[in-house]
Amino acid sequence: MKTNTTTPRIAFIKARWHADIVDRAHDGFTAEAKSLLPNAVIDAFDVPGAFEMPLLAKKLAKTGKYDAIVAAAFVVDGGIYRHDFVAGAVVTGLMNVGLETEVPCFSVSLTPHNYQEVDALTGFYREHFIKKGAEAAEAVRQVLELDAALAAEDRAAVA
Repeated sequence: MKTNTTTPRIAFIKARWHADIVDRAHDGFTAEAKSLLPNAVIDAFDVPGAFEMPLLAKKLAKTGKYDAIVAAAFVVDGGIYRHDFVAGAVVTGLMNVGLETEVPCFSVSLTPHNYQEVDALTGFYREHFIKKGAEAAEAVRQVLELDAALAAEDRAAVA
């Protein structure tokens, strides 16, 4: 795992279903990262849907290039399948990537119970994703600082 708090490199994965909403998480993340992680390099990656995010997260983590990975999706009930199963699989997959690779993975994946494509709800979720993206930037900052502190303790113990 790469841990660099001075110039962290972060992968941001965006599902393309409801991209007009999901992209707002990236906007919120990058805006907040400018102050919290001012030297961060943020690479964006698009995937068709939420289900594809954990595999790409694992591939990116295994490159050794990234200090953290953030994945954003808007998983809604399409009437054909239970969206909560997809959301659960995605979050579990991202958690497993972090545990297996030691690269922290963060989810900005929301699953509303009753989403209808009407202006009021779409506008609400677009704004909500900006907020959640900013919260993810704060979470990344906290975890990277903790990782750096733990690495410093390990180095001090060896010395």
